[in-house]
Amino acid sequence: MNSKKKDASYLAVYQDLRDKIINGAYPLHHFLPSKRTCASQYGVSLITIEHAMRLLDEEGYITARQRRGYEVVYQSGDLFATPRTITEPVLERKRADYTKLFPYPQLASTMRHVLSEYQEEIMERSEGCGCLILRQAIAAYLSRSRDMHAAPDQIIIAAGSESAYSLIVQMLSRNDIYGIEDPSYARIRRIYENEGVQIDRLQMGPNGIKSSELQRTHARILHVTPVSSYPTGVSADAGKRQEYLQWACQRHGILIEDDYASEFGASSPIQKTLFALEPERSVIYLNSFTRTIAPSFRISYMILPAERKEQLLAEIADLSCNVSTFDQLTVAELLNNGSFERHLNRVKRQQRMHKQLKSFQK
Repeated sequence: MNSKKKDASYLAVYQDLRDKIINGAYPLHHFLPSKRTCASQYGVSLITIEHAMRLLDEEGYITARQRRGYEVVYQSGDLFATPRTITEPVLERKRADYTKLFPYPQLASTMRHVLSEYQEEIMERSEGCGCLILRQAIAAYLSRSRDMHAAPDQIIIAAGSESAYSLIVQMLSRNDIYGIEDPSYARIRRIYENEGVQIDRLQMGPNGIKSSELQRTHARILHVTPVSSYPTGVSADAGKRQEYLQWACQRHGILIEDDYASEFGASSPIQKTLFALEPERSVIYLNSFTRTIAPSFRISYMILPAERKEQLLAEIADLSCNVSTFDQLTVAELLNNGSFERHLNRVKRQQRMHKQLKSFQK
């Protein structure tokens, strides 16, 4: 059996068992047949069955019980991060995002833990820059997973990306020209214009903003999306990233690195962020949990360059964080207990499986 058929075998088992669980053939608290029984029924190896069971377990459909097997924990109404069938085409942007939501059972369990652990503390207002425990958790996560090193006091929590864009204008200047990608996410342009900022649209090339546009513009602040810029899907290669950094250095400017949901990028090792390449002066890093956890988690964060931190924070001295303490503590727990990274790995693995299955079908 070649590798493509092996991939299809565990996918087929996974999909069939998942459908039976969802449709009630294996109801809540029912135990699945043993791995040996399943291997016999499906005509595959024990390793194939174990792979399929592991996926179901990680996605919250079943849970392993010592010496008893796999118990069904899915119940009608649960929200899962998997589409009805992996082979269905994703036609709408909203549905594509939906397939990446954090598994509901794990999220609910984490929320219950936070309620029990922190109790009345969830009712308190957080610090202006956000809860320290979340800023510490983000700093630790970025250090181990993205090779980005920043202190918690360089991190600001905001209520979504739009709020972060407005904060950036308050910290920087309304008198400077802001360069943005063209085309780009329309809301970026609208928010900057609503803040009274003059923008310059810079045409995109095959690997980022065209060099001629970077030379032409009088902007000192440049808003870029190095990974899968919307709507072009263009990602900046290593050479273009260095060009952005050189541009900022020559103009004493600032790069706003919008790294929205880059964790769901290609399965190859993630290329270093602009902030990782130059963390001291030139780059303000932005990211969000809205797409990687759920749209209801309107939590974004920015990281300020070390040498400009005090200057920038002074411009927003009266900052008030509008993100609920409960949501912040929940995200901190997901980061600290490893659930967030396991979720990212599961989604990326599912994307690879989807590609493998399409390749097999061809």
